[in-house]
Amino acid sequence: MTRSISSSKTTTKTIKATVKHVAVLALMTTAVVGCNRGIKPVVHDPVKLVEIAQPISVLQPVFSVNSGSQKASKKDPLDLRVGYDNTQIVTASRGGDLNGFDSNGNSLWSINVGDQITGGVALDALSQTAIVSTRGGKVLAFDSTTGAQRWEQQLSGSVLTPALITNNRVVLSANDGFLHGLSLQTGQSIWQFATQVPAISVRGTAAPAMLDGNTALLATADGRMHAITIDDGLPQWSRRVGVGTGSSEIERMSDVDGMPIADNNQLFAISYSGQLIGIDLTSRQVMFINELASLKSLAVNNTQVIGTSLEGKVVAYDRSNGQVLWESEELAYRELTNPVMIGSYIAVGDLEGIVHLFDPATGDIVSRVQTKGALSSLQVQGSRLMTQSNSGQVAIWQLPR
Repeated sequence: MTRSISSSKTTTKTIKATVKHVAVLALMTTAVVGCNRGIKPVVHDPVKLVEIAQPISVLQPVFSVNSGSQKASKKDPLDLRVGYDNTQIVTASRGGDLNGFDSNGNSLWSINVGDQITGGVALDALSQTAIVSTRGGKVLAFDSTTGAQRWEQQLSGSVLTPALITNNRVVLSANDGFLHGLSLQTGQSIWQFATQVPAISVRGTAAPAMLDGNTALLATADGRMHAITIDDGLPQWSRRVGVGTGSSEIERMSDVDGMPIADNNQLFAISYSGQLIGIDLTSRQVMFINELASLKSLAVNNTQVIGTSLEGKVVAYDRSNGQVLWESEELAYRELTNPVMIGSYIAVGDLEGIVHLFDPATGDIVSRVQTKGALSSLQVQGSRLMTQSNSGQVAIWQLPR
């Protein structure tokens, strides 16, 4: 059911302890680093989909390929995002396969890196470089046109998200709490920044994001965001997002695993412990704090910030004051991906490989497309939507031209 809501909530809310139970229930689908013996998760059946009364055609298929061998468990939360730069596509598999394609899906090259790939693909069009990370903590750079290896660097911890490539730097967030800046040309370590590592946290990290031309934004397992200069790794400021409360370490988990979004001098981030925060970057003042627990990145358009919750709600907020505009429970417990904007629509994927498209004005689902296998994330590049399923199926769709 989709509900339109007219809210009179204040623009800044005090976060209540009632969100604590969400984190505990979410353990049914989330790997946790640390000891969690004795936890018996509550299992909810995913809701059955309601047929769309008058579906519209939004996305056209471009191509679909398999990325290679999948050696990890189906419950492994790794998110192997696709590298894409309008002319080239690079995919990775859990089994270590790396494949290059042109924009029409024609194969250019294929290699195996000799270890499980954990960080997805970061692709830099200018230098024609593809970066991936492995389970053993190696960062590998390849020529994206030929697949030839350029360099490798050993880190102290593994990297579970794609790197940020900018300003001749490769910026990474490792699962041991260290943030790294490497030389794009050689892989040499230029800087490291240590963050606090909680005793127990969700397995996963947020991908680094650009804050401005000189600053990267990195979110960490202790519920904080850090703004760090890209060239030399100097901290500029830090802000707490997640605030976990409770008597146990599990209830106090406050990871920020969704990549923060900086857009039009506003910054939005969301935590596992249930805080969605909006910040005015000009004044660095908090615009609002609202309640939503998620491990996925947010999406924004001109007027809204959109999130998917741990229990499968899709919620749209006014991006200036945090007021709830609408929320949908039609996809409850369907293990949703991050939302993305594709054209004028909101897209969300689920555990059955279905991508649902919402009308942002009403919160109604107006279209669907299908791929194979459970989806962990969606990506948009221009007018194209990209997915990679846990079974390794990569699919790309295009808005009508």
